[in-house]
Amino acid sequence: MKALSDSQRKGSALARHLRAGKVYRREDLLPFSTSVDRELKQLVADGRLVKPAQGLYYLPKKTVFGDAPPPEQEMLAVFLKDKNFLFFNPSVYNSLRLGTTQLYNKTIVYNHKRHGKFQLGNREYDFRVKPRFPLSNKVTVEYLLVDMLNNLDELAEDEGRVLQAARRKLAEFDVKKLGKTLQDYGSAATRRLMKPWLNELALTQTGSHA
Repeated sequence: MKALSDSQRKGSALARHLRAGKVYRREDLLPFSTSVDRELKQLVADGRLVKPAQGLYYLPKKTVFGDAPPPEQEMLAVFLKDKNFLFFNPSVYNSLRLGTTQLYNKTIVYNHKRHGKFQLGNREYDFRVKPRFPLSNKVTVEYLLVDMLNNLDELAEDEGRVLQAARRKLAEFDVKKLGKTLQDYGSAATRRLMKPWLNELALTQTGSHA
């Protein structure tokens, strides 16, 4: 697929380099132009490139529905200069069926490099530096429970009701996996909260099998 029309590409190594759906940092484009800032400014002014953040650019993909932005995963990877991150909307906690019902219009990004809120295009991201987090394809319901409890004070929910539901339904989770997940990803407060629950559950299950 051509990135630009022939007339748009002509005479510009930078324009020839660009590919639809790809995200670029300004520094990565320096080898393709002797006046990169001027060219980038012109491409943005012409509507060929989009500048979602300072020093960040992408060439939209043309679709029957109009210009499409690149995949969110790619945008974040180029912004962070790192593919090791986990992004999610806190509404995902509702899938645990523990009485949480709020819908959130924000995206949290666990990563190793950036901390703070950054605007990328028309969306704000809440970047949080974390020492450990699973890959996106390794997220389990046990991880979601631990992470929800880590962040419970930030959620627009009745904390007491959520805690009661979590404790009541604890046996529905893989308890062994939950203990390992708590150790790996739980905050100090969440570990203090959940360890007595797990110990009590283990005693109950031992007694039921005696």
